[in-house]
Formats: sequence, C-alpha cells, structure tokens
Amino acid sequence: MVYMKILYEDNHLVVVYKPAGILIQGDKSGVRSLMDDLKDYIKEAHSKTGNVFLGLIHRLDRNVDGVVVFAKTSKGASRLSEQFRLHTIQKVYHAWIEGIPRKNKDTLVNYLYHDEIRNVSKITEDEKKNADLAELSYEIVKNEEGFSLLKIILKTGRHHQIRAQLSFMGHPIVGDTKYGSKAKLPDQRVMLTATSLSFDPATNVDGNAERKTISIEIPKKSW
Repeated sequence: MVYMKILYEDNHLVVVYKPAGILIQGDKSGVRSLMDDLKDYIKEAHSKTGNVFLGLIHRLDRNVDGVVVFAKTSKGASRLSEQFRLHTIQKVYHAWIEGIPRKNKDTLVNYLYHDEIRNVSKITEDEKKNADLAELSYEIVKNEEGFSLLKIILKTGRHHQIRAQLSFMGHPIVGDTKYGSKAKLPDQRVMLTATSLSFDPATNVDGNAERKTISIEIPKKSW
C-alpha cells in the first residue's frame, strides 16, 4: 500500500496527491503503484465488482510529487483528454532551483527531443530533429540562501520539460542530478511539485458544475 490522499472526487473524476518516489502506473518492476491503490480504494469505497475503470490522463515523474487527476468513467476520460488537447487545463508547478535567475519572470521557449536510450530530454536548435515545441512561464516567488523558488505555468506537456528547460537555463532543480543538480536528496527526490490543477468537471457539459481548482501547499526549503 502506497501513501495516497484524495483531494477531490465526483462521479467521473478523482484528484489525488502523489508523493515523490511513488510510481503513478505499474511497470515491469512489479512495484505497487498509485493506480493500484486507487483502484482498490474505488472498489471498496463504491462497492464495485469486477475490474475498476481508471483512466490515466497525465503523468508525474516518479521523483516528483503533486496533484494528479484520474478519470473514473469513460465520459470523464473523454472530457479531460479534450481539455488537455485544447490546453484549457491549467497546471501550476513550484520548483526550488539552484541559483538566482537574471529575470524575475520570463517565458522559456525551446525545442525538446527525447533521448530514449538515456531517458532524458535535450534542448536542440534544430526543430526538425524529432523535436517538440516546449513552452513554460515562470516567476520567482522568493530567494533563500542561494536558491530560488519558482512558480511555473506549464503551457505544453513534454517529457521532463520543466527539468530540461530549467537546467538549460543554468538553474537545475534541486536534487535533479540527472539534469545537473549538485544536491542529492533522500529517495532521489526532485524539488518539483505540481501544486495546482484547474479543470472543468465532466458535469460542466450539462451546466451543473463550476470550474475546479485543486491546490496543495507550496514546498518549503528542507535541505
């Protein structure tokens, strides 16, 4: 059983907090995942029989924590997928980075390609090199002892996007040794947290629900 906290739930969706170090979805290692526990929760809490439907709409890296939304029904999955496709879902992250950026706020636009052999994303100037446009905006929340806390609005959702773009800027996320951080934190933790998710519940289609924003506490400097 992994740690799981329900942040919001309706007939179609469930939003949970994923701790760092926990897999969202099971892999060949056989390690128990967040989805395994969430399916067990739904089965027990709602007296479900047979297989439980649970749609994985977006992901967080294993060593990143934060807010994740899942679909409990095919209708919920369809509505959420459409919102991600149209970029009407807003995802907010906070990250502790090494150093202090020159600009208090900025928009980073790069082309990223995924090196599947090393499982890293790299910035390239050649947008034709199987690369995808990656864009995010950040602003500095505070500086503390040579580190900075950033608020990040993700505009595209690429593999390791925030980690790669901040590293390329010269300010890797604390604990992210894969992308150049000098600090190694317990359990390979990376100081990147998905702190807020805003979306329209599936029932909005019928005009019965308001837009939801689910937020958690902003991470504090703990090293």
